[in-house]
Amino acid sequence: MLRDAKKALVVEDDPDIRELLSFTLAQMGFAVHRASDGRSAVEAVRELDPDLVTLDLGLPSLDGVEICRRIREFSNAYVVMVTARAEEVDRLLGLEIGADDYLTKPFSPRELKARVNAMFRRPRRAAPARSEAGGTLHHGALVVDVDGRQVRLGDEEVGLTRTEFDLLAELMRTPARVWSREALLVAVWGDDPVGDTHLVEVHVGNLRRKLARAAGGARLIRTVRGVGYRMELVVA
Repeated sequence: MLRDAKKALVVEDDPDIRELLSFTLAQMGFAVHRASDGRSAVEAVRELDPDLVTLDLGLPSLDGVEICRRIREFSNAYVVMVTARAEEVDRLLGLEIGADDYLTKPFSPRELKARVNAMFRRPRRAAPARSEAGGTLHHGALVVDVDGRQVRLGDEEVGLTRTEFDLLAELMRTPARVWSREALLVAVWGDDPVGDTHLVEVHVGNLRRKLARAAGGARLIRTVRGVGYRMELVVA
């Protein structure tokens, strides 16, 4: 159960699934609002400013991917994509649409609760910086403001989703450490994470692409074969 009253928007055109999502989130203490098509969903996010959005992939008027792109222009809500096609997971999380997690149909209320609780634990996991007061981490020219949740590479700000930011902050705190996928799953998704290491792989891949663009193609996160990931040396 979430401690503070929060708002959730359920975007789903199937009435049975919409009711299941709504009932489960209401049990968790959310004030639940609903939308059944893409255009009304975007307006609802703008008006309600929810803390959480569950977003079906296949919707009338606008699909879930386009809705997520649009709401990311003005909302920092957690977004859980809901899809009946497991093969869509890479596309949902790998494209820069800003989704934080996903559910594949059919899903259980217990799975939904666990994923949502894990996401809402993340802000409370943020630790102060190791290197400077004010929550700032440095690795060469790469600067992470933990308190302000901003990332800069040289003079350029790098836009990241919540999950990408949390992953980068963990890697930056101990840049010489090789993080296993399992360790990152626990560090970012919580002590009892739901899902598997594929979730980590997809988000790290997306994070790596964004950093590489800002760095002119340079690789800033190295894959250590058979183990996991660590930071590359960045020259300031």
